[in-house]
Amino acid sequence: MSRSSEKSTLQTERIILGIDPGTTIMGFGLIRIVQKKMEFVQMNELQLKKYDDPYIKLKLIFERTVELIDTYHPDEIAIEAPFFGKNVQSMLKLGRAQGVAMAAGLSRQVPITEYLPKKIKMAITGNGNASKEQVAKMLQGQLKIKTLPKNLDATDGLAAAVCHFYNSGRKEIGTSYTGWEAFVKQNPGKIK
Repeated sequence: MSRSSEKSTLQTERIILGIDPGTTIMGFGLIRIVQKKMEFVQMNELQLKKYDDPYIKLKLIFERTVELIDTYHPDEIAIEAPFFGKNVQSMLKLGRAQGVAMAAGLSRQVPITEYLPKKIKMAITGNGNASKEQVAKMLQGQLKIKTLPKNLDATDGLAAAVCHFYNSGRKEIGTSYTGWEAFVKQNPGKIK
């Protein structure tokens, strides 16, 4: 392969890692984009139920995210943003899980975009109030996935990646960070 054809291949192919952060289960999925077409790479989940220590859970989320980055070399990360609920403790835990996954991506200089759950569901099914099962079935058809996982956290992570693909090139797609410097600049009130 000549250098110029290798370079054009690199420009038309990219990998997107999608993450559904959680302190019980972190779901993730990867897709490869080749000439504007999606290909399923893999999806899985990190089980955290057996760990009581919340800091061990955060460490494992960070380590698994770094491992995924180092293994698959994603060009971008799409992450589901925590939804606003009534339970403040749950929100805090989800925010920490999301922050640790983001920190892993930022530590490897991978651009990150956050998507609200409704935006992800809308991108996949056309309905922002779709169920996890509806999202999973749509992904199964779109990506020709033979069997769906028992838990749907993995398909939620995959859905974030697919949502990012569908929204690529749009001006207002979500909140993006390209590194620590960009994060700090865009969040001056959060850094003390």
